[in-house]
Amino acid sequence: MKLMGKAGKALIAVAVGTVAAVAGVPGLAGAEPPPPPPPRPNLNALTPVSPVGYSIMDNRFYAFSTPDGLTCALDRNNSSYGCSGPIPGAPEGANMISGPAAGPPGFFAYGAAVFGVVGPVKPLPANTRLSFRNISCSTDGVATTTCINSLDQTGFILSPAGSVILDTNPLLDRPEGGNPYFN
Repeated sequence: MKLMGKAGKALIAVAVGTVAAVAGVPGLAGAEPPPPPPPRPNLNALTPVSPVGYSIMDNRFYAFSTPDGLTCALDRNNSSYGCSGPIPGAPEGANMISGPAAGPPGFFAYGAAVFGVVGPVKPLPANTRLSFRNISCSTDGVATTTCINSLDQTGFILSPAGSVILDTNPLLDRPEGGNPYFN
């Protein structure tokens, strides 16, 4: 795999740093309210892959590609994560979704696919997960990509049925009378 130059590394660092800097600030605003989030998949039930084969940029990131053209990355330095490329159903033409070490991710629009500057990366096999610290990401091998931060249960699901941000903790945000000990 070809390593990128300092300019490419700087672009990735700026993009991921931007997300960390604006944590808590909403991304692009949509005209319609977002659909209710789909059920959270249990990524821990999926077979883990060794992150070593997905290491890029002098081991600073783990990255993978998806069959639908996304490049996703997990930053080993600050535990941020995200995907860029053609995000299905993204608001206002966003081509990147990224999340900080804690807190919900957001959608962003850039002139190019930000993580695309890393060049070709290894595809993640269907129904496996790539994890680093409290972040796990997976793909179904067709068109759905999911990343979840187990620290606060935030993350995202990107699919042709609609891409959504998971920004509530299912153990804390329960319907009235719900039992937090029974899922």
